[in-house]
Amino acid sequence: MYTITGKTVLVTGGNRGIGRALVEEALNRGAKRVYAGTRQPFTHPDEKVTPLTLDVTEAEQIAQAAKAVGELDVLVNNAGLVAFDDLSDRAVLDKMLAVNFFGVYDTIQAFLPALVRSQGAIVNNISVNAFAPFPLVSSYSVAKAATFNMSQSLRGLLASKGVTVYAVMTGLVDTDMTKGFDVMAKAAPETVAKGVYDGMEKGEEEIFPDPMAEPLADSWRSGGGKNLEHQYAQMAAQIAAAQSA
Repeated sequence: MYTITGKTVLVTGGNRGIGRALVEEALNRGAKRVYAGTRQPFTHPDEKVTPLTLDVTEAEQIAQAAKAVGELDVLVNNAGLVAFDDLSDRAVLDKMLAVNFFGVYDTIQAFLPALVRSQGAIVNNISVNAFAPFPLVSSYSVAKAATFNMSQSLRGLLASKGVTVYAVMTGLVDTDMTKGFDVMAKAAPETVAKGVYDGMEKGEEEIFPDPMAEPLADSWRSGGGKNLEHQYAQMAAQIAAAQSA
């Protein structure tokens, strides 16, 4: 169980949509400091919010942000990008991976020393597309599946260092990214933000924060894939213990 009351939080993509809602909800729950990473200039009326210039595809900006923040308790990897495609254009796949996978990876690596020091948490905003790809956004789905797998791996690798990893499995949310996806109801970003922090407080490794995602929760948590993840984590811990003995 993890509460952000009194904690320092960084939200990438923090100026709009889900990111903006995550910033506001962190303030509502008593965060000590909230850093909002954005590609565009951003201001916020609350003095507890510090804007950061942070494009997750720019290594220098990530490094400068990590230096500026210093101490950190919670890293929320929310920045993302979606594109319609059919896997026929390698350039689209490269772009989706650059933002939705490598951007998350590079940001985690930059802030990991601070998170280890604070025994903190990593929160990766993924997508239910990691479970089942939506064919009209195939490259996006591939990138999100990779990020989910990375989140599971990091969860096992970082447990001994006291860092908790949460995977947020969002459904359709009413943001700029989902314009054109009008075949079913969309959740409000505020609903998702509350669901994310509620899930952390409940100790849910995978968080299903909205009406589209929530029905998948029980089947995932009791399914073979989740059981195998736990088995692998135990095996890895045993091997590591034997090697250090």
